[in-house]
Amino acid sequence: MADNWTGAAVGPDEAIACIGSGMRVFIHGAAATPTPLIEALVRRQDLRDIKLYHMHTNGPAPFADPEQTGRFSSISFFTGLPLRQAIDEGRADFIPIFLSDIPALFTTGRVPLDVALLQLSPPDGHGYCTLGTSVDTALAAARSARHVVAEINEQMPRTHGNTLVPFDRLHAFIHTDRPLYTHDAAPAGPVEEAIAAHVAALVPDGATLQMGIGGIPDAVLRRLFNKRDLAVHTEMFSDGIIDLVQAGVITNRLKKVHPGRVVTSFVMGSRRLYDFVHDNAFVEFHPCDRTNDTALIRKNDNVVAINSALEVDLSGQVCADSIGFRIYSGIGGQMDFIRGAALSCGGKPVIALPSTAAGGRVSRIVGALKAGSGVVTTRGHVHWVATEYGAVDLFGKSLRERAEALISIAHPDFRGELRRTFAEARHVTPRGLATA
Repeated sequence: MADNWTGAAVGPDEAIACIGSGMRVFIHGAAATPTPLIEALVRRQDLRDIKLYHMHTNGPAPFADPEQTGRFSSISFFTGLPLRQAIDEGRADFIPIFLSDIPALFTTGRVPLDVALLQLSPPDGHGYCTLGTSVDTALAAARSARHVVAEINEQMPRTHGNTLVPFDRLHAFIHTDRPLYTHDAAPAGPVEEAIAAHVAALVPDGATLQMGIGGIPDAVLRRLFNKRDLAVHTEMFSDGIIDLVQAGVITNRLKKVHPGRVVTSFVMGSRRLYDFVHDNAFVEFHPCDRTNDTALIRKNDNVVAINSALEVDLSGQVCADSIGFRIYSGIGGQMDFIRGAALSCGGKPVIALPSTAAGGRVSRIVGALKAGSGVVTTRGHVHWVATEYGAVDLFGKSLRERAEALISIAHPDFRGELRRTFAEARHVTPRGLATA
């Protein structure tokens, strides 16, 4: 491709001129959020009734401000911090859906897209850009939308896998050279370190890992340097795997699906992470209907899927997307990987969470989920649950046995209350837990 492609760039306002009232628009998310295009869109005072579909976005979300009511409707498939208040106040909406099911909404036309707003890496000599740090649902949007409008960012990594967007697919584009949004790792405290010790003990040599972002996954990864031939097949990862790759612990040698490669759908982390994935053939990005396909996940042996929760009730129901009626995140890929790991030979699906919230005032192991809470992982799907007080396997256990196991890893301050709650609800006292 000619080096003078930048000459076709236009300004943000001209780039989004194809968007008209009543259209359905996809917005690229996470580190790939195309902020200059979003800002230009909100500046368009002539627009009304625009539906915006997206995963969690980073940076400002001016389309969800109160004064934009009637102009833009934000519809999240997975809710991030910028949209929680707007959803809570009824100014934005949320679709509960498995991450693996989202691409089909676009490709089948169930959610017909008029425009996809993307952030891409610069085109190569063959005329292909890449979706960079986030392929997830964006590839389906790029292929399904009538128009693709892009921010081509010199600092967006060029990534390998199923990430290509032909330059000639673009209706219009802007050219930028700005840092991507980053996520700073939170330092793990004693609670996270204790949880990590229990979870890391469940990881055998040759395991295929799925993990998210945060203090617990990072702390688990730091405890795996004594393992051999680990692999990664996940919907996302952050900085924590880099050192394991460089130390030769993560080899992907024993994987059945994409052997020899780290497989992910998107990444979010530091600039070091973005530099790590740039033009790195060891890391393959694929859309989330592939990374999160249970039929593929189960083909790898010893899949250890590490996921978080907000609450777990004494029957094993896992709430991970809401605090009562308040939407906090989304279903995401938790069920995809919990089930995939359960079906994997030697697999271990793990829900890892601190035993308390609100500075120790609230137990996360509860007698019953809060009214309005969503069950992301059902009690029929749950296996391992880990807190700082231990890890227990609920698979095949009765309601009484589950209560006994979960109370044993609840914070000691709440165990007496949980015993009484279970006894009142089930008319039995958990064996071995009769005293408060």
